[in-house]
Amino acid sequence: MNKMLGLSEALPQLVESKFTSARASQALLFSPTELCIIRTAAGIPFQLRYCPSLARKPEPRKDPTPKRKIDPFENPPAELFIANVPTTNPSHFLVLNKFPVIKSHFILATKPNKQQTHALEEDDLKAAYACLKAWQTRDNRCRLFAFFNSGDHSGASQPHRHLQFLPVDSMHEGEQSAGWDVLLDSILTNGTEDASTSVVQHPKLPFSHFACRFTSEPSGTQLLSTYNRLYREAKQAIDGYISAHPGHLSLHESAHGDLPISYNLAMSTQGMAIVPRRNEGHMMRRDDGTDIGFVQLNGTVLGGTLMVKFPEEWDTLRQQPEKLDAILEAIGIPRTTETTKL
Repeated sequence: MNKMLGLSEALPQLVESKFTSARASQALLFSPTELCIIRTAAGIPFQLRYCPSLARKPEPRKDPTPKRKIDPFENPPAELFIANVPTTNPSHFLVLNKFPVIKSHFILATKPNKQQTHALEEDDLKAAYACLKAWQTRDNRCRLFAFFNSGDHSGASQPHRHLQFLPVDSMHEGEQSAGWDVLLDSILTNGTEDASTSVVQHPKLPFSHFACRFTSEPSGTQLLSTYNRLYREAKQAIDGYISAHPGHLSLHESAHGDLPISYNLAMSTQGMAIVPRRNEGHMMRRDDGTDIGFVQLNGTVLGGTLMVKFPEEWDTLRQQPEKLDAILEAIGIPRTTETTKL
């Protein structure tokens, strides 16, 4: 699988070189963030990033034909394009994120316009894992965090199928992240494994999540089997919530191959996790009940990071980190309503 990419040079150098040139030419717009660490009531650390410039993020240019929505992955600009995957008869390609807040944020997109809301396929997962392996060094100092958003409540922004990658060393940003690590790592390391299903869950997270450890390098078939198993667990959690809370959540229309639930997926070389979603975000409120702002989360929640765009959101979460638990419970399926053996 490691040979799947077929690149002429090492993936980290290829991405970092392209990122540097694209940033210099302003082909991408990098938005630095302020960063602090806040913790859940159970002590799990999350990065809180403040990025006011994203509140002014440029709107995508309008297509001359109003009925046709622009697909940024249909013909990506050369300044952002990294490589085809594989280099011959490609099924996917690598491209930089145009509006990154973390350096060298890049994307794996399907060559044909497959749907983000359909089930992932074996070649999607194989290509993603190949990227993870190609970046990682033997001492694990350099590695990637991969994530995927699917469905209306997941934080997904584009309908063309794509997985995203963040270099973990770029996420850390030195001393500002002291005491923090990628949440997926914590789930896989500290989670409790169900003996009958091998599904892992962290006992202190307030939302339902389902993970599986890789005991050796997985084949494409094994990756797909793991994904399908975790998806079934997520679907069961959604079904249980809908049954217990009639009228609060509905399944998505699935007549055209779309999956009926929203979810986030994360993957590293050590394992995979899925979080079922019921809301894209959560409205934070002041003590008098008035609105502060709507905090949105995508698959980076499994990285242990969230971002806000407005100063009162930033100040409130730093001063009242207990509000983080309310956000996490609101976007997923609360553990109290989950039917689980763990």
